[in-house]
Amino acid sequence: MALRIGPYALPSNVVLAPMAGVTDRPFRVLCRSFGAGLAASEMITSDTRLWNTSKSRTRMNHEGEPEPRVVQLAGADPQALAEAARANVALGAQIIDLNMGCPAKKVCGRLCGSALLTDESLVARILGAVVGAVDVPVTLKIRTGWDREHRNGVKIACIAQDSGIAALAVHGRTRADFYEGVAEYATIRAIKQSVRIPVFANGDITSPEKAREVLDFTGADGVMIGRATHGAPWIFRAVNARLREGIAAPALLRADVRDIILAHLDSLYSFYGEESGVRIARKHLGWYCEQLLEFPAPIRRALMAAASTSSQFADAAKHFEDWVEEAAAAA
Repeated sequence: MALRIGPYALPSNVVLAPMAGVTDRPFRVLCRSFGAGLAASEMITSDTRLWNTSKSRTRMNHEGEPEPRVVQLAGADPQALAEAARANVALGAQIIDLNMGCPAKKVCGRLCGSALLTDESLVARILGAVVGAVDVPVTLKIRTGWDREHRNGVKIACIAQDSGIAALAVHGRTRADFYEGVAEYATIRAIKQSVRIPVFANGDITSPEKAREVLDFTGADGVMIGRATHGAPWIFRAVNARLREGIAAPALLRADVRDIILAHLDSLYSFYGEESGVRIARKHLGWYCEQLLEFPAPIRRALMAAASTSSQFADAAKHFEDWVEEAAAAA
């Protein structure tokens, strides 16, 4: 039976975590093509006065994106968040996701992100205001608490369910943990046992085997994958094969990987234009090279140093073609 969020039956219970600076439209579309059941936008501020920037406009662009389209909002004022939710629904958002999990200091310093977990009554007011403002499902992403002495994830989850939240994603760390140490899943298991709404387990899910292990331990309805997608958007293909069929997905051919990477670069250039396109593509090329391991430091430096989209693409095409031919010669 398909996992549902409101009226939407998800094609997979393995979803992409929203990540600032990563989950732009090109990357969301790419991850969905490999089987991600959902892919939320980068975090958008609820302060509509800040929306008239190129960064905000690109974050709110859903053209050609598979449904359901998910927009993640961050803020601390219930009415501002409600108004931002309404505005994004008018622009095509089909699910609104609220961020109460971001640990960044600049976010928490404004009592946004995971800092909200310290004020349960404010959480309730925010969730009630946003759910009441829109006629699309509203979901929530949280951490297990502010710190290890104040793990109130179960209480927040119950507030979320009572407020009409349609699904919940839980990162298995507190805000104080940032991304250090290892994720703990006992709190996620306790949350799943306490609520009836769908729960996604998040944190350190880096392989198909880990996804299976976390689902079995927590009883969660799905998993949310974040940093493990960097340079490996095809992880969704592998995790889905393991969860659905209990098998290992066949390895991608080098030629297929080359084509995926070059198509990703092309989509970034088209989306961002020359100046931002070459800069943002550097980050993804670095991750691809890290994942594939076969690329020596001089080649990585050359890809990072390219000053234009045309030279960057030409360098990438050459090096990845050499990589493909190297495998063919060794076969």
